[in-house]
Amino acid sequence: MKLPSTLVLVLALAAVPPAIAQAPAPTAKPAAPPPAPSQRLDGIAAVVNNEAVLQSDVEEQLYLFLMRSQTQVDSATVDTLRTQILNQLIDEKLILAEAQRLGITVSDAEVNRQAQEALADTKSRFDTPAAYQDQLRKENMNEEQLLEKLRGEARRQALVSRLMNKQVPHRTLGQLEAETYFKIHKDKFPHAPAELRLSVIQIPAQPESLADAKAKARAVAIRARIVSGEKFAKVAAEASDDETSARSGGDLGYLVRGSMDPAFEKAVFTRKLNTVDAPVRTIYGWHVIEVLDRDTLKTKAGRDTLGQDKQPLLEAHVRHVLVRVPLTDADVERTRKLAESVRAQAVAGKPFAELAKQYNRYAGPHSDDGDIGFLPLTSLQANIRSGLDTVQVGGVSQVLVNQAGFNIFRVTERKADREYALDEIKGELPQVVSEMIFREKLDEWVKGLRAKAHIQINKS
Repeated sequence: MKLPSTLVLVLALAAVPPAIAQAPAPTAKPAAPPPAPSQRLDGIAAVVNNEAVLQSDVEEQLYLFLMRSQTQVDSATVDTLRTQILNQLIDEKLILAEAQRLGITVSDAEVNRQAQEALADTKSRFDTPAAYQDQLRKENMNEEQLLEKLRGEARRQALVSRLMNKQVPHRTLGQLEAETYFKIHKDKFPHAPAELRLSVIQIPAQPESLADAKAKARAVAIRARIVSGEKFAKVAAEASDDETSARSGGDLGYLVRGSMDPAFEKAVFTRKLNTVDAPVRTIYGWHVIEVLDRDTLKTKAGRDTLGQDKQPLLEAHVRHVLVRVPLTDADVERTRKLAESVRAQAVAGKPFAELAKQYNRYAGPHSDDGDIGFLPLTSLQANIRSGLDTVQVGGVSQVLVNQAGFNIFRVTERKADREYALDEIKGELPQVVSEMIFREKLDEWVKGLRAKAHIQINKS
């Protein structure tokens, strides 16, 4: 359950809904950073006492948020985020001034550690070192200048966090206390979002068979190198098209069951450890896979983490070499025409289940007729959600495009939003209510700082 959007400092904004109908990638590698938001002429966005918040500061933090969230949003959402960021920067200046007044400090060692971690995270979001360097050039800076900016951000974050924890202590509630709060303050809790029950026919763009055959042959040759005695890490570094994992010898770390492409996951959880069998085809290309270890996912306390079925979640330590299969514009156009033809057949009355059995390549959990069950509207990618807004129950959508391919949806049921029942969220309540009470106290404290300050917000 997500909390209502409240004051979250240190550039932590409300979560943007994840994309839906995207086949899970077999790696944790993020997509390339989104393009920077449109630039405005620099100016003063707000004045806090005698300090200015520059418009460029707002735009920079907006860009960082969009890059880190790896999400594309519409212009209205960008404007909302821009307003949130401006208010957070105002609050940050008030808190930093209060920290200075109270003599709050942080060590250089802590600042440097956090800045180095932020730098490593930033680098990991680019497909290649060259792409990272190219972005630095576009921003007219070098790595040392970027690191200095990250140090400044880390220092501000640490000061804000330290003062907040001092002024607004965080207390964890017990189960009974949390349930009592929920019963008394139901109006403060979000509703369970509206849901759609959907069936899908997803048609990924496929390369011509010759290109696929060439990629498979290359994967087979790579496997042969490893089987004949070459080190897996060396081969991955030289040959893998997944440049992020290639830098670590193909190592993907521990991957949790349910987070991977089905074909990739089947290989990961059925093959013998420390063996390199035949390449596996996913929507990302051909994979040469080696499983190094399998275990249950542990909590911080060392206990098994349980899934929705109350069974322990499994994870596996995996490394791979990826051979991508190049797509051409002609491949994409051919697939688009096929998807339009399939949709036309569905609209004309051909049973959706029959078409799904023939054409659906959706990689997530689904039945043979394409049924993917109920999905919260908030979990739908923006263009998918808007494309389904006007589809009646029993109706078929237009062809909707996302990263995984061309999608045709059939809406089989709609559920309106509703209040959560206690039993649905009982286990989460102590943590959730503790956080809500903390945020309420934090809001009140910041309001007090605002009441004593002179704040002028300039309208753009």
